[in-house]
Amino acid sequence: MTTWSAGGLDVPSTTGGCAASWSTDTRIRMLAGCLKPCSPAGQSRACSLPTPEAPTGMPSHTIDLSGEWWASWQTFRDGAEKIATQQVECEQSGELIKVATTTHGLSTEEGGYHWTGELRLWDNEILMGWYAAHEGSIRAKGTMYFAIHPHGLHMAGRWVGLGYDDRIMTGWGSMAKTREAAEAVIERLNQDHEGINV
Repeated sequence: MTTWSAGGLDVPSTTGGCAASWSTDTRIRMLAGCLKPCSPAGQSRACSLPTPEAPTGMPSHTIDLSGEWWASWQTFRDGAEKIATQQVECEQSGELIKVATTTHGLSTEEGGYHWTGELRLWDNEILMGWYAAHEGSIRAKGTMYFAIHPHGLHMAGRWVGLGYDDRIMTGWGSMAKTREAAEAVIERLNQDHEGINV
């Protein structure tokens, strides 16, 4: 049996040559209980270790944004402002959130459409991502940025993208658990113009 050292501790290795290829970081994570060594029966194949983003046995402190939300958007058609509010479904896996509309925010005649997108969570306070229409010949697509309320009640931000009136358009955006809350955030953003503290 061989041993290896990490953080001043000598740890016996029962994994044959597998341990020799581990980095010091991996060994330290193993000592902390985040990783499990390969079993002796699996020595003939490569070790299968969890990625640093998803260690085993560690509590997750990532905010969970999965579920149904209401998204509200300030948009423009023929120069006139419109507020589109629609239900969306968020499916979260770690820091990646897939978003898809379940209702139209505006009628088709007013420029409403279904879209899907992805957001990435940063430091439990910021979401950044993209969206793209997936209905008929509508070509709308762009980027989204949201700041999350400290208690996860709603998020406020902005979209930039290709729209009906122009190739580079922008407007306020929000998400909340109710239609009223999402529209209230848009109203506050519209009034303050320079943005708000979420």
